[in-house]
Amino acid sequence: MALVVLLRGVNVGGHRTFRPAELARRLEHLGLVNIGAAGTFVVRKHVSPTALRAELAEELPFQTEIMICRGREVLDLISRNYFTEYPERPDLVRFVSVLHQAPPTGLSIPFSLPPAGRWLVRIVAREKRMVLGVYRRHMKTIGHLGKLDRLFGSPVTTRNWNTITAIAKTLEAL
Repeated sequence: MALVVLLRGVNVGGHRTFRPAELARRLEHLGLVNIGAAGTFVVRKHVSPTALRAELAEELPFQTEIMICRGREVLDLISRNYFTEYPERPDLVRFVSVLHQAPPTGLSIPFSLPPAGRWLVRIVAREKRMVLGVYRRHMKTIGHLGKLDRLFGSPVTTRNWNTITAIAKTLEAL
């Protein structure tokens, strides 16, 4: 099964910028497929996560967290309906945050940020290293998403649910 790569904090606000399509071209021997501009890739060829991480780190012009998961994990997420209570709406964004490592099991889910008052981020489920949630489109939301690292005890990178479905379509086409 293919691997999925998610780079943390790239091509955001002019920081840690690079051209994902160019990286995919340089690593074509791995069958790298670029999904958008946020540092998301599907790796079609068989390679160990350790070797893949090393090649990516060598090719990137900066250091960043590199999250790698199995394509099967993404397909499993898509097959479940975690967002039944949160249908698509213009004011809500459904997302998945991928943790660098599996968190301790002590955090009770679901929970909201802020914990009192009108929530801006709501975590609805966790599957191993994948945290699923919704957030409201609001200027203070980014600050609450930034708290996920500390809450889960591991660096995270977040992708819109639409990106996750695009990854799944790419995986299904293999």
